[in-house]
Parts: sequence; structure tokens; C-alpha cells
Amino acid sequence: MHTISPIRLSPRRRPVIWLVLLVTVAFLFSRVDRCSHTISQSIQSTFLSPSTLTVSTETTQPGSNTHGFNLFDNLYLRNGTFYIVTSTPSSFMPRNHIVSRPTRRGEGIDIQATDQELQFLTPAEAKGILGDRAISIAGFSVIFHDPSQFMSHFYHWWGELILGTFRVYSTLQQSRYIAPTRFLLPNVAGDAWRDGTGLNGPLMRAAFPSSPIENADWWADILRLGSSTFVFERAMLVDRAAAHKSPLSRNWHKMISSTMELAAPSQFWDPIRETIVGNFVGPDLPHPTKPVVTYITRQTPNRRRKLSDSSHESLLSALGELQKEGVCEVQVVEETEGVKLVELVARSTVIIGVHGSGLTHQLWMPPSPLSTIIEIFFPNAYSFDHEMIARNLGHRHYAVWNDTLLTYPEGRYHPKIKYAEHLDFRGSEMPVHGPAVAAAIRARLQVGSGVEPESVMHLDESHQMALALDSGREVL
Repeated sequence: MHTISPIRLSPRRRPVIWLVLLVTVAFLFSRVDRCSHTISQSIQSTFLSPSTLTVSTETTQPGSNTHGFNLFDNLYLRNGTFYIVTSTPSSFMPRNHIVSRPTRRGEGIDIQATDQELQFLTPAEAKGILGDRAISIAGFSVIFHDPSQFMSHFYHWWGELILGTFRVYSTLQQSRYIAPTRFLLPNVAGDAWRDGTGLNGPLMRAAFPSSPIENADWWADILRLGSSTFVFERAMLVDRAAAHKSPLSRNWHKMISSTMELAAPSQFWDPIRETIVGNFVGPDLPHPTKPVVTYITRQTPNRRRKLSDSSHESLLSALGELQKEGVCEVQVVEETEGVKLVELVARSTVIIGVHGSGLTHQLWMPPSPLSTIIEIFFPNAYSFDHEMIARNLGHRHYAVWNDTLLTYPEGRYHPKIKYAEHLDFRGSEMPVHGPAVAAAIRARLQVGSGVEPESVMHLDESHQMALALDSGREVL
């Protein structure tokens, strides 16, 4: 029987083998050590290295800026106070045109900004107050400086804060839209920024899926680092009270009044609208074969500011006739349908509704030569809420006073806001003559006809006087 004998090395070969083994092990350990050191350095440089900037770097303002909507590069923050470091403070707006005290607005309440909100420093002063270096907050931060008083409302959030921010931001004329890195709400606790209809949150996630919304907790964490100075690489500072300092706000009474005079690209809103619609509906939204008219109703029980039952039926009947004639397709949807309205409005050409937040959904309607907003008011009343949005988006806006429609060409506006005697727009028996609205839609959708029905008035100054003489109505 054969047996396998163990291999025996000669005494002379044994030291050589041991030497080879030792060299191999040493080489492998050195490779592992170098690799570990390289990985450690990479991790440290990516995650652990402090990102700092010297406080002598001055604050600048790219693009166009206006009351309450100010874009900054290198905006400093320490102990909850903003600092603008500059050798030329006169090149910036006054402090109260940038921020206000973040307290609830009301009669007799002083909201003028103080040194606690914002200070201007020269580079020499900055070193003594801010220290030598600042922790960098990278990317583009949008800071809504208001308390939650007006923020928790669909119209105020989307039709003023977001729309105004991106009108101003678009003046940078970038080749590619860069979404905000974060939205900061330093004076809003918990969910107080969310609206009662549950639209603000989902729409923000659809528009900016990678941009967190940080409330007052984030700010409180920063405040706890009391000895640290922070610097925003780029920040849009938005403040409602400061925006209302604009002379344009005296007539329009809208937060975004000041932004209307900025030369923004005509399609600045398209990237946001397309992102929201694409994320809600998908990229293949069917194209309608004819214009779509969407009537957003407010007729559910106990709603304030809705049409009388007879006016509602008159409008439904007149719109039904348009559909029978093949002029358009008609959609009727209740304002409370929420996010369902995104898809319905995205395929619309004309939107009709009583003055109210439902008309804010025009943000999802694509602009075109025919895109139209028809807003129903109490006769003689007027507000600019949805006309401002329509002008930003490229939609034609018509105000309806029962059987009369008013519209203004580009560059001209209704003289001023005017509330009705009906509980400040809040009455529940608003009249509208359905056939007058239908006639305006029919004429509007006749491409290239140039026809306007007699009920539509393009009110320049001479027309205002004629209106007053012919109907006895007040020239507003």
C-alpha cells in the first residue's frame, strides 16, 4: 500500500521560503494601509472637512432685486441676525425693504426691522463681530422670513411666495434652472406652513422633490451654535411686509406687486409647471382635440363667496351650449377636488371661477395665445390676486361683473382695488349672466377673428369714463 509522505524541505531552502512569505505579507499590509489611508482621506474631505469662508468676502446681489424679494451671494448669519458685509451699503435697498420683524401683522403692531433682523457691516467691522471665518451653507437657499399668518394658504404660498421668488430668480438668465437646495422657514413652527386644503405640501414635493423644507427647528439648531457665524452661498430672502413697501403695492395690494416691473423671461414659470404636471400626471398627458374650458365651482353647502343657484345654472347651461356647438370641451370641477385639479387644469385653455383660491390653479395651465382666466366678482368690485398671476403666466384675464366683462391690455391695469359692500367679497349670492360669459369664450376661441362680444370692455381711460356715463357705475 502506498502512503503519501509529507513534503520535507531541505534545510537550505527553508530560510528562503520564510523570507518570501515575510516580504509578501509586508507588501499586502502596506497596500491595505495605503488604501485605508486613501479612503479615510476621501471620506474626511467629503464629509468631515469644515467648509469655511473668510468673513472679508463681501455680500453681493446677482440679477434683479426688488422690495421683499432679494437675492444675495454670501449672506451672513449669526445668532439669528442677518449681516450684509459690504464696502458700499448704499448699493443695497434700505433694511425695511429687505426684511421686517417676523411677528403677526395687525393694527398697531410695529413690524419695522431692527438690528436684530439685519445689519450692514464693512469688511473691517465684520471681523470684530463675525469672527475670522464662517461656516458655509452651500447651494441655493430660499428663506421665507414671514410668520405663518399668511403662509398657510394655497394662494399666498403658490401665487405670491413661490411665484414671486422664481420671477425674481429668473432674472439671472441662467441657461438651466437650478432648483433650490433647501427652503427655510425660520419663523414657522411645525406644520403651520401647510394649508387647510392639503395642497402646499404635495405640490412642493412634486415641484422640488430633492429640496427639504426646514421649519423653525432648523433655525433653533443654528441659534444654539451661538459662537458660530454662517454664510449662505446663495440665498433668496423673501419678506411679505418688506414687499408691501413697494409703491406698486399701494394700488394693487399684492405681495408680488414689486416683482411685476422686473424684466423676467416670458416663460420663466414653465420649468416648474412642467415638473409638477409631469410628476403628478406623467410625461404623456393626452392633448385634447379642441379647446378645454374648465369651470371651477364653489357651490358646495356653506361655502362663502359662491354664485347664486340661478346664476350657477345659467352658466352651466351656456357652457353646455358651447360644447354642443363643438366650440370646446367643458369640464366642471369643485374647487375642493385638490390635486386632481392639476391634471384637469393642465389640459385647459380657459378657466372660469368665482374670485377665490381655486383660480390659483391657473399655475398649471400652459400659456398660449388663447389661454384665458375668467374671474367672477360682485359687480363693481375688483381685486388683483389672480390678474397678477395671469399676467405672470401669459394668460389673458377677464373680470366679470354679472353681464359685463372687463379686460386690460398689456401695460394697463384697473385703477385700484375695490371691495364690494358684500362682506368684503364674502357674500354668497354672486350674480353672473351665463350667456355673456359664453359669448366671450366663443369669441376668444375664434383664432385670428379679432372679434370681441359687446359685453367685453377693454378699459383704458376713455372707456372708463364711457362706462361711468353709460351705466352710472363708479369709475374705480
